[in-house]
Amino acid sequence: MPKPTAPNLPSDAVVDAWIALNRAQQTAQLKIERALRDAQLPPCAWYDVLWELDRAGEAGLRPFEIERRRLIAQSNISRLVDRLAEAGYVERVPCQEDARGQRVVITPAGREMRKRMWPVYARAIGDAVGRRVLDPEAQMLATLLGKLT
Repeated sequence: MPKPTAPNLPSDAVVDAWIALNRAQQTAQLKIERALRDAQLPPCAWYDVLWELDRAGEAGLRPFEIERRRLIAQSNISRLVDRLAEAGYVERVPCQEDARGQRVVITPAGREMRKRMWPVYARAIGDAVGRRVLDPEAQMLATLLGKLT
């Protein structure tokens, strides 16, 4: 019989799930970052932002939209966009709907870098996740985690 919990406190199962989720994320992230570094490619955050910008097309994204999609703090987004712009992978363009704002747009060099990074990133995802769970389990995991977002 499950142990009763105090109001507003998570059950032991929920705490165990939280711990497992964080450990799994940290372990997978470290493996992916190591694979990219070993291939002398930029970090995972660069790929993730380039991917979002590539998906956004020519319109690009406002910095706050990148922040929301990537769950990265605003100050970190500003620095990350600065580094991506310095590398020539993105550019800032004036925002049509807000004269004070700007949009971030991926450049052809940014698209090329994202394409170069993907095979290494994909293999690392396969090593970190795909070798440990079967496809039906991965789908179930994605469904469960989707409930959290």
